[in-house]
Amino acid sequence: MSITALVNQKGGVGKTTVTLGLAAAYAARGRRVLVVDLDPQANATTGLGVYEVIQAIDTALLSDASGSISGVIQRAGWSHPEFATPVDVAPSSPQLAKCEPQLATDMIGAQDRLAVALQGVADRYDDVLIDCAPSLGLLTVNALFAADRVLIVAEPAAWSSDGVDQILLNVNRISERRSGRPQVAGIVINRLGRTRDANHWYGVLSEAHPGLVLDPPVRLRAAVTEAAAMSEPVGALTRDGAAQAAAEFTALSLVLDPEDLVPTDIASSWAQAATAATPGEI
Repeated sequence: MSITALVNQKGGVGKTTVTLGLAAAYAARGRRVLVVDLDPQANATTGLGVYEVIQAIDTALLSDASGSISGVIQRAGWSHPEFATPVDVAPSSPQLAKCEPQLATDMIGAQDRLAVALQGVADRYDDVLIDCAPSLGLLTVNALFAADRVLIVAEPAAWSSDGVDQILLNVNRISERRSGRPQVAGIVINRLGRTRDANHWYGVLSEAHPGLVLDPPVRLRAAVTEAAAMSEPVGALTRDGAAQAAAEFTALSLVLDPEDLVPTDIASSWAQAATAATPGEI
């Protein structure tokens, strides 16, 4: 079991689309997935096809009770036949924004509320993916304290490296105080287009953070945006670029979590699709 926080203090880099892409890839591999939506915008919640939230994640955080997240988990609305297992979500709502100042009044355990809420529940899943808000506020700090590892999502654009540096600094500070947790799993480059500028900044990020930038990147494709808008996994779409995008997310999931149980022929076909993908396809 792993708990992964997907972070970047900068908004608009596509943390949610990467979260959803990985959730779909893990589910297709037969892994049990829980998505924790820790962003008040609740894009991961709606992207998973959950429109009627019974109880949101703020309820679990404010209760400060072990395993309290179990009371808010809902089954995602995805029903792709490719999935070997369904996806669960601890949904968000705009009310989560009001939760942060309330948590701040807890002088002792404000940063541990999510870790406490996940106790005894996370073990039911192979992968817990935390979609973080675009800030380093108390909600994101909760994600970092609960996580085993951090996946930094960045775009190949100017100033991206500065933002990544700040995240790495903060993660390392927490890790030093948490017996080496969380670890940095890597940096995934999202929305890599085929422009000279995009490839330049991709190179800049790779050189600035050797060994941390993961391969493959997630390329810029309209299919990924369309899938999120339709509340469907990208692999469920039949439009151009959808199969290649799904293959890239699967390849990324295999980089993060290699697993011998994945059938060789399926893994090979996904890898071939990712290799054959056309950069910047729209």
